[in-house]
Order: sequence, then C-alpha cells, then structure tokens
Amino acid sequence: MKHWLLLLPITFSGLARPAFSHGIDLKYRNVEAMQIQATYDSGEPMIEARVTVYAPNDPETPWLIGNTDKNGYFLLIPDRSLPGNWDIKVRQSGHGRITTIPIGEIESANVSREWSSQGSYSPLQKAVMAVMGIWGFIGTALYFSGKKKDKN
Repeated sequence: MKHWLLLLPITFSGLARPAFSHGIDLKYRNVEAMQIQATYDSGEPMIEARVTVYAPNDPETPWLIGNTDKNGYFLLIPDRSLPGNWDIKVRQSGHGRITTIPIGEIESANVSREWSSQGSYSPLQKAVMAVMGIWGFIGTALYFSGKKKDKN
C-alpha cells in the first residue's frame, strides 16, 4: 500500500503550469551627452557629490539635480533646444564649484575643457585674503579684550 504513494508526485506532475517570466523591452536613442568629472585637487573623485544643472532660460530654478557616481562622473544630456550657457554646480561636504558650459549655437564641436581650482587666485588676491584674515583675528582679539575691561 505504501508503493502507491510513490506514484502521487508522478501523477500530479502533469498538472503543473509552465512558469512565465516578465518580458523586458529595451529602447534606445542616440543623443549627444556631456560627461562631467568632479575631483578634489588631490585627484580623488567626489563620490556621490550633488550636481545641480541650471538651463540658460531659467538660471534660478534647477533644471536637473543628481549625484556623481563612484568615480566622480555625471552624465548630462542637455536640451539642445535651449542654446546658451548652462551652469553646473557640484557640491559635497562644504566643497564646491560652479562652471558654465556653452550648449547649442555658441558651442564649438568636439571641444573638451578642463577646469581646475588650483592656481585660480592671483598673487594680489591671495595677499588681500591674507590681510583680511589677519585683520579679522586682530578685530576679534580687540573685541574680547574690550569685554574683559567692561566687567571690572
């Protein structure tokens, strides 16, 4: 009597329905894109840095917001019907930079530009910043030394 139990899986196996997986549809289109890479001056990529893109027709409202990838890259596919200067802002942990990329009529074909924050200040600008920093320290010291005299 126990032998007929072994036939049950064989008998009911014909009742199983075939399993269908979900279909996938892939579409593509050829577009002109710009690859932006954000790195620190040490060469280390800005991983997951916030990228904000402003179109030339509305420089106050973000057109696109995203993040860089693990290598500091961000892919931008601008709307070519909006020619002009596109502002790209990249920020992470208090570090950031804004640059302008010409798109459309004023853009030159196949031109790659690189921006670097190193050496972007002239010697005069550096001297003015140093003097202003020293002046700030002196002003702070005078402020706190005056507070002590008022208490006595």
